[in-house]
Amino acid sequence: MLFTSYEFIAFLVLVLVSYYVVPKKFQWPLLLVFSYVFYFIADPMYLLFILVTTISTYFVSIKMEAINGEMSAYLAEHKAELTKDDKKAYKAKMKARKWNWLLLCLFLNIGILSVTKYTNFVITNINNLFAGEGPLQLVDMIVPMGISFYTFQTMGYIIDVYRGKQEAQRNPFKLALFVSFFPQLVQGPISRYGDLAPTLFAEHKFDGKTVSFGLSRILWGYFKKMVIADRMLPAVTELVQNPNEYSGAFVFVAMLFYAFELYCDFTGGIDITIGIAETMGIKLAENFNLPYFSKNIKEYWNRWHITMGTWFTDYIFYPISVCGPMLKLSKWSRAHLGEVIGKRVPVYLSSFAVWLTTGIWHGAAWNFIVWGLMNFVVIMISQELEPLYAKFHNKFKVKGTLPYNVFEVIRTILLMSAIRMFDCYRDVPLTFKMVGSMFTEWDFSAFTSGALMDIGLSGADYLVLVVGLIIVLGVSLAKLRVGSVREVLSQKPAVVWYGMMAIMFLVIIVFGAYGVGYDSSQFIYNQF
Repeated sequence: MLFTSYEFIAFLVLVLVSYYVVPKKFQWPLLLVFSYVFYFIADPMYLLFILVTTISTYFVSIKMEAINGEMSAYLAEHKAELTKDDKKAYKAKMKARKWNWLLLCLFLNIGILSVTKYTNFVITNINNLFAGEGPLQLVDMIVPMGISFYTFQTMGYIIDVYRGKQEAQRNPFKLALFVSFFPQLVQGPISRYGDLAPTLFAEHKFDGKTVSFGLSRILWGYFKKMVIADRMLPAVTELVQNPNEYSGAFVFVAMLFYAFELYCDFTGGIDITIGIAETMGIKLAENFNLPYFSKNIKEYWNRWHITMGTWFTDYIFYPISVCGPMLKLSKWSRAHLGEVIGKRVPVYLSSFAVWLTTGIWHGAAWNFIVWGLMNFVVIMISQELEPLYAKFHNKFKVKGTLPYNVFEVIRTILLMSAIRMFDCYRDVPLTFKMVGSMFTEWDFSAFTSGALMDIGLSGADYLVLVVGLIIVLGVSLAKLRVGSVREVLSQKPAVVWYGMMAIMFLVIIVFGAYGVGYDSSQFIYNQF
């Protein structure tokens, strides 16, 4: 049930009406029912996977809290007779018990994710070792919708319980709603329990401003998705699926088109997700902060898919960088390789692990792995060149000027777009070849011969896209100046506020790109 389908619109209306009609104490149980219905409609088998994740996480979290309680009671009861060393040894023993339970939960749930998503990738690579004539057959494997998102979200919760940063939720149905809340199942954001729970389980009165704010966010998401992303999709598909016909300057066009398509598709979907939650008074984490205004790739990744980035930082980067073996390696490196190299070892290895995992998380294919590692390489090179950048800026004094700011933004967009071509062509050697062709086969006639009118877009399509992107840019610039554009508009007379929403609705209806039978294209991040 796509967000852009009639069925989903009807489903959402039913959810909202029911949510505000039932007694407030039944609001969150109602959302749990609707979330499971949403998942059941997608595929009844999906429920089995999400139930295993939910049940296992619930029982392990309760078990770890029981160990904490047992430890507190024991230490209080034997306070007088235990030495400092006795207490330390006992705490270490109990921590080891919690660690074993945590490993069991992680092994089970990340194992489910790995088996369902990566089995055929492993089989294919094993067979390739035998020149494609390997002994293993591919498996017809179910990949549950949103499994990467809800698995990471749930594992973040259980790790926080282990660390003592989060109390275990003792109501299994509340935990089930946290795991399965339907708007974020499709493409995130990856929520933290402590951030989502306060509004997810609270009782909410109907409030006109809250609902209208949520609806406006939903409309903005549909505008970006259906007017821009889905309209641009045929051109991107034509360009990347015919590499022999479209090389050189056409690759540059595909690169920019995909950058705009992906941005409007992904941020549009997140706008719809956050807007749906907002109509019910539920606050989800923001996942984007104007990433195309970033001046370098590190800043870009602090602004793009924010909840994924912070997840990898908190649960992979920091644990690896401060673990015992890493600290020993760092100490050895400082002693034998020098202070300069030694202090970089934990950072580089931890960053490598993060970007390798990020690539694997995005897809079971080598192009995603190379994409992740390319980000790692560029970021590490950029960090190493910072002293050189500093010398340049001290000499030429261009840092902070408008022209140089624009240059940095354009440079970042082009660099990120080039790396993202691994996502488009889905073949590592082909991607390098096509990106290289921009420098070896460039031909300006691609822009003057009329060939761009034969890639699935008409003159009217280009006009709609240009106007749509100008609107997105204008809203982004306004956000830089005033913060929340919705807040500013909502303070205008009601006719202005609701008039803008009505206009946006009509624009989507008239200019939205629709497939056969109103089958708008799937969101790109659904595959993850």
